[in-house]
Amino acid sequence: MSCFAGTGMDTNTSNSKFNSMKKSIIKLFTITLLSFTFSFAPTNEVIAQCPMCKMSAEQNLKDGGTAGKGLNQGILYMFVMPYLLVGCIGYVWYRNRLTGDHGSGIAHDAN
Repeated sequence: MSCFAGTGMDTNTSNSKFNSMKKSIIKLFTITLLSFTFSFAPTNEVIAQCPMCKMSAEQNLKDGGTAGKGLNQGILYMFVMPYLLVGCIGYVWYRNRLTGDHGSGIAHDAN
């Protein structure tokens, strides 16, 4: 006899909800751990490159080159790409959520 006999739930439903919750907790823990790992990573070398690029671009413009103009476009490109990537992944997830299984946990009438 099931321990959920009087609740209207069967064990398969409760197991699938438990497994789904367990996977969500593992994903959240992994993302949090990676965030802390990358936030405490040493960034001295990365920060030191900005003045070097600026000096190089300024010197190139003084010498009549066009590398400084392309540098601004490169910065904008690098700025926009993560947002586009996250936006595309979010859109695909949203579309799959709409067309996929409606496992939202809300009981639907079986009329």
